Amino acid sequence: MTPGTGPLRRSRPPVWSYWVVLPAIMVLWAVVAGLIQSPLLPAPAEVLDTLVREAGSGELWHHLGATLRRVVLAFALAMTLGALIGIAMGRSALTNALFDPLLVLLLNLPALVTIILMYVWFGLVEVAAVMAVVINKVPNVAVTVREGARSLDFRLEQMATVYRFSRWQRFREVWVPQLFPYLMAATRGGLALIWKIVLVVELLGRSSGVGFQLHMAFQVFDVAAILAYSLAFIAVVQLIELGILQPLERRSSRWRQPEAAHA
Repeated sequence: MTPGTGPLRRSRPPVWSYWVVLPAIMVLWAVVAGLIQSPLLPAPAEVLDTLVREAGSGELWHHLGATLRRVVLAFALAMTLGALIGIAMGRSALTNALFDPLLVLLLNLPALVTIILMYVWFGLVEVAAVMAVVINKVPNVAVTVREGARSLDFRLEQMATVYRFSRWQRFREVWVPQLFPYLMAATRGGLALIWKIVLVVELLGRSSGVGFQLHMAFQVFDVAAILAYSLAFIAVVQLIELGILQPLERRSSRWRQPEAAHA
């Protein structure tokens, strides 16, 4: 296999592409908004003015912060539980047989159903909101990590046994480097899913967050506010993508480079 190929080594577009495509979209948006002259599609300048006003009043930071707190908490819980379940299922046929039907059920359960059930059972509280997100994400993480646990190199396991690695050494030196690409795949997919579910959770039952603000703006057909909060949310997601996830993904495949170079 040549370097840069394989399911876990996808090429990423260069950073400069963002500086070409995004301005082009903005220009197209401004042209279309100027042509139709409708409040249903405000011009970029109007949306920017709303964004600045919301930021200046503190409302934007308050609601964006509330959403980010829920995302971080739900993500940490889902990744921890999902990774532990996935490793156990990948290393034990009995555990896999017991958990697999439940994973299939949860993977096919609509997120909206989970959110409604959590709110009905536990009330419109923060715990119910976070639990709804976690329940929807854990199966995806478990399935991805399970495949990584199944593909662990038995030769490295034999080496660890010969050199009498402790359980912690085996986990840190043998398992983690091999599982890291799968954990990164679960991380990327997890964040993409959690962002969306958190907004729905906030829209249905919270009094703060970007989803709540989108709901309020929808009630009065304030498209400028909808676009302003959406763009602020997208900007945060892109910063996390470019500043954290992509560097981590490059690092996750670095250990495979010597192997690929001799393939």
